[in-house]
Amino acid sequence: MRRYATISVLREVKEILEKHKGDQDWSSFLLKLLTEARELKARVSFEELRRALSDEDLESILRSSREFRERFKLR
Repeated sequence: MRRYATISVLREVKEILEKHKGDQDWSSFLLKLLTEARELKARVSFEELRRALSDEDLESILRSSREFRERFKLR
């Protein structure tokens, strides 16, 4: 049996969300919003990091990663 909960939000917020929700159920809609927000945040963070690192930094990270994988062995 599925259990449901009530989430209190301002009426105006609910009206805005309902317009975007369309025919989706609330659970699917909210999970989709969360997934999209997380993906966007990850992409933005990745791009910021990429811009902050030089080509030399990226090469050094790649080299270190390769060395770690070559030396790492399960016991």
